[in-house]
Amino acid sequence: MDANHVPAGACDCHAHVFWPPARFPFASARSYTPPERLPSDYRAMLQRVGLARGVIVQPTVYGTDNRPTLAALAELGDRVRGVAVLSPEIADNELSALAASGIRGARINALTPGGTSLDHLEAMAARLKGSGWHIQIFADFPRRPDLIPRIRGVGVPVVIDHLGAIGPELGAGDPAFSGIVGLLRDGLCWLKLSGPYIVSRQHLPYSDIAPVAAGFVEACPERLVWASDWPHPSTNEAPDEADLLTLLDRWAPDAAIRKRILVDNPVELYGFDRR
Repeated sequence: MDANHVPAGACDCHAHVFWPPARFPFASARSYTPPERLPSDYRAMLQRVGLARGVIVQPTVYGTDNRPTLAALAELGDRVRGVAVLSPEIADNELSALAASGIRGARINALTPGGTSLDHLEAMAARLKGSGWHIQIFADFPRRPDLIPRIRGVGVPVVIDHLGAIGPELGAGDPAFSGIVGLLRDGLCWLKLSGPYIVSRQHLPYSDIAPVAAGFVEACPERLVWASDWPHPSTNEAPDEADLLTLLDRWAPDAAIRKRILVDNPVELYGFDRR
C-alpha cells in the first residue's frame, strides 16, 4: 500500500517520541537508551507514508513522567492522541488535565523492564471507570493465561499491544489467540496489528506471523487498529514504515476492511473527529 492508496484519515495507533535528555531526562531504571526522535521526525514519517493521524505512547524510558508525551502532543496538535503511564494513585484533577491534553489511555507494560506491573491492572481500572479512557496492555498473553479472565472483569476497555505477543510456534492455534478473539467479539478489548518483529523468527515480511495477524482480521476486524511502533525500539533491524503498512494488504486484502482498521476504528477508540 503506497501513500497514494492509503485511505484519507488513516491513523498510526502506536509510536514513541524521544527528546534530547537535556530537555527530558531518561529514567534511571530503563532497559535501553534510545536515539533522539522528535515530533518533527514523526510528522515527516506520517507524511511520507500517507498517514493523517497518530497516537503517541509514553515509552518506559520516561517512567511516569508524562511531560515528554504531553510536549509531543502539544507540538503535533489535534492530529494525535496520547497514551500515558500512570500510578493508580493519580488524582482526579491530574486525570482531567491529561485528558484535556489529548491522553486517552494508560499503559501497562509487563514485557519491558521499567514498565508498569500487571499487578496494577485492577486498581488502574477502578480509577479509570467512567472516564472514557482505556488500559493498554503489553504482555506475553501465551504465558499469562490469567489475563483473559482478568480483562473480562476490569470494567473498562482494554487495548492489547502488538498482537498479544503471540509467536509463530502455535500461531492462531495458541489458546491465547482464541481467548483474545473472545474478548474482541464481546466488545471488551481492542488489538493492535503492530510489532510483528517482536515475536517473528524471520525478516520482513514476517511471514511466520501472518497467520496470527490475518486470523485476527478474519475473526473481528471491527476491533482492530494498525500501528507502526515507530521508531521501533523493540528491534535492532528497524523496518521501513511503508513496508509495514504494506503488510496490512496481506493480512486484510479487502479494502473496506483496511479502511475500517486504519480510519474508522481509531476514530471510535481515540475520539478523533469523524471528518
